[in-house]
Amino acid sequence: MNFLEAVPAIRRIETNRDALFAIDVVGDVSPADAENLFGLLEAAYALHPRIDVLIRLTDSESVDWANIKQDTLRQGMADAMEHVVRCAVIGEPSWASLVAGVFPKTLPFEVRRFDLDDEEAAWQWLGARPTD
Repeated sequence: MNFLEAVPAIRRIETNRDALFAIDVVGDVSPADAENLFGLLEAAYALHPRIDVLIRLTDSESVDWANIKQDTLRQGMADAMEHVVRCAVIGEPSWASLVAGVFPKTLPFEVRRFDLDDEEAAWQWLGARPTD
């Protein structure tokens, strides 16, 4: 296995807000990456029943939805629908294909997309900043 293939596609971004879950998505998202993400989100929900989410897509290419356990996807979606208040997505418009088919067309939380060069506006909208 190539070292670069072993690098997780989803990485936490430390922030100055406890109730903000922020991640970088880099490259292809494997089933193991998705399982890890849902685990991290469950921990965030346990600490804060209502959270905001920031997703920064960097060279994101695909998500292997077919090989992620259906129970995991269903539970992850149900948890997000219950706990997420706002979601900022930073990156190209093609990000929609990363979540298409997993979430319903109408969401109970607000989602805003920001271009990569507009990242600062996303952080301001969520009232936070990265700390690392």
